[in-house]
Amino acid sequence: MPTPPRERPTLQRRLGLPSAITIGLASMLGAGVFAVWAPAARAAGSGPGLLTALLIAGVIAYCNARSTARLAALHPQAGGAYIYGTRRLHPAAGFTAGWAFLVGKTASAAAMALTLGAYLLPEHPRALAAAAVLAFCAINLLGVKKTALASAVFTAITLAVLAAVVIAGTTGPAAARPLGDTHPWGVLTAAGFIFFAFAGYARIATLGEEVKHPERTIPRAVPIALAITFTVYLTVAITVLTVLGAGTLADSTAPLADLAGASAPALKPVVAIGAGVAVAGVLLSLLAGIGRTALAMARDRRLPGALAAVSERFGVPWAAEVAASALVLILVTTMDLTGAIGFSSFCVLVYYGVANASATTLDRRDPLPWLGLAGCLLVAASLPLPSVLGGLAVFAAGAGWYAITEHRTRTA
Repeated sequence: MPTPPRERPTLQRRLGLPSAITIGLASMLGAGVFAVWAPAARAAGSGPGLLTALLIAGVIAYCNARSTARLAALHPQAGGAYIYGTRRLHPAAGFTAGWAFLVGKTASAAAMALTLGAYLLPEHPRALAAAAVLAFCAINLLGVKKTALASAVFTAITLAVLAAVVIAGTTGPAAARPLGDTHPWGVLTAAGFIFFAFAGYARIATLGEEVKHPERTIPRAVPIALAITFTVYLTVAITVLTVLGAGTLADSTAPLADLAGASAPALKPVVAIGAGVAVAGVLLSLLAGIGRTALAMARDRRLPGALAAVSERFGVPWAAEVAASALVLILVTTMDLTGAIGFSSFCVLVYYGVANASATTLDRRDPLPWLGLAGCLLVAASLPLPSVLGGLAVFAAGAGWYAITEHRTRTA
């Protein structure tokens, strides 16, 4: 049987509204805004198609954010949609969400670490990636306030770099090269890629057990962070399309660096550093979120019970943090970045699908959770076939692990 609640170590509520918003921003304003535009432009087929995809991704993200915020206010525990699905639907639904989060975000964290290495130390990207994972694991182990402080620094630097690039782009010469016609199904695929850049707002809910007055703070922090992020993304998208055009954008491996090169070449190294800092912010919050979800699943014996250990001094799930970081380190040494965005997006869309399905139990007449659920499933299905097949294989493996833990729980 699961450990009685009174015996479970709890986390400490140390995050206020500004800290929660900052963690949400650092989770979203990261690698996506520096890297996601090229594959999205190729899939959408045109500038208008790309902007439509951004709008679709934003609407789905808003529906997900609203559902997540309402559920987090009612269930302010570590674990996010794992908790919501377990409490409001069925343990299998909760496990599906938790499994999707752990797998998708672990792969995403490895991709972020490798991206960090590629930007800042292209000669030895894996070495820097491994060092970054170790450093950020140490920061997270010092307590969630240290995570929030580091996130604030990363977010401020990222916004400053993006502002400089946008200003340079709007004041410099434009040489836009069109791409072609809009592909309707491709717009949905592009929305899936862009959703990867939005998928950090739930980090606030994942850390819900450490938020002060969660019933008020989380429903305010999530939409504020999402609104700021959408505004930034829309501004950047319009700027790169105006200056570079969808054709050049689709062929670019570093769109914002190319934007700076076309408008203000001296900014190119600044963009590289800014991209590295932004990715660092996402990696930091990713490791924290993975640790909290692993903690929640370990408490319910869906993962090894040792992962439920919480530091008495710093109030963090140290065992889950260390385990998550170790797994990311393994992936950093073996993982290929090809298809990482699509695979991560598929898993995360399933995660939010469970969150929206859980939110439908709050008010059956509310259309937004249903819209969010339908949007998640449709966009997930539109992703490249290798990403979809890889995701389905991972969930098949998860179903087997769930059956094992369910049998073990019933016979304990």
